[in-house]
Amino acid sequence: MVKTEFSNNVLISGWVENEPKFSHHLYGEAFYYFDVSVPRLSGAVDLLPITVSERLFYERMPIKGDFVVLDGQLRSYNKHTETGNKLVLTVFARNFAMVNQMEGEFKHDPKNEIAIEGYICKPIIYRKTPFDREIADLLVAVNRSYNKSDYLPCIAWGRNARFAQSLSVGTKILLRGRIQSRTYQKEVEDGTVVNKTAYEVSCSSIEVLVKPVPKENLFEDEINAYENNMNLNMNDNFNPGYRMQYGMEHRFDEDSNSDNTL
Repeated sequence: MVKTEFSNNVLISGWVENEPKFSHHLYGEAFYYFDVSVPRLSGAVDLLPITVSERLFYERMPIKGDFVVLDGQLRSYNKHTETGNKLVLTVFARNFAMVNQMEGEFKHDPKNEIAIEGYICKPIIYRKTPFDREIADLLVAVNRSYNKSDYLPCIAWGRNARFAQSLSVGTKILLRGRIQSRTYQKEVEDGTVVNKTAYEVSCSSIEVLVKPVPKENLFEDEINAYENNMNLNMNDNFNPGYRMQYGMEHRFDEDSNSDNTL
């Protein structure tokens, strides 16, 4: 199972589906992207976008058909297009290896695991399919270093969906599951129908870590912070108020007139 030392953990092992292509340079370091296929128990296959630093390719770049193992984070960024902004997801690798470079449990053992800890940042959409299957759509903001956040679309099914519909914006949750790819068709302006791929976290479990604080229990300055964060800008770091962020441990000591974090 994927470890949870960080708030965003991904473990992927599967087969490279295409040749790595150059993505970008950052501080003299080149990054490449490609897709890794991971089969589900049902027989369907998830095709997952991966971004890897050239410095993790110790012997050579991977080629189509290589079996690879990596861990990292699921990240999001805004891609500016002619029609507006688009939320793009990729698995950013921290560690990477090809099967001939390692021994042990991962050898040709496909894995697709994710654990994220973050805040619900949009009202949850609950619905039922024509076959009466319950579904809930969540958008979870996961903070990371350098005052950045990743905004990750998630989907829950059945009893998890029923439970999720009761959660409000600002609730801090721990979510486990897998990253799934989903293809769909979209008609563009000229009438042409194109194939698109969407990525989301399919939840296997949801645990509430911190509930949002009712407004009547907040101080005046905290209410302003609360209301500002409820109108979340997708380009801003999500930081839902003092008490939501610190789980009711951030208190104001009137006697000492100081701000204490316990």
